[in-house]
Amino acid sequence: MQRLFASLSEKDRRRYAGIEAAKLGQGGIDYIARLFALDPKTIRRGQLELDATDDPAADRVRKKRWGPENGA
Repeated sequence: MQRLFASLSEKDRRRYAGIEAAKLGQGGIDYIARLFALDPKTIRRGQLELDATDDPAADRVRKKRWGPENGA
């Protein structure tokens, strides 16, 4: 799960975390927040984005930051 999470864009990370938290039910947000080192608000935002009928930022994806983890 963590390898997949690390490969996703920022928006997709929020959404994936939201999906995984929902699957776990009560306490899922706190568990996933600890697992992925996310703020619980970020996970709730991902869940809201998944529930939204339209995606206002569908074509917006931040580029990955250049750093030691990607070859700099």
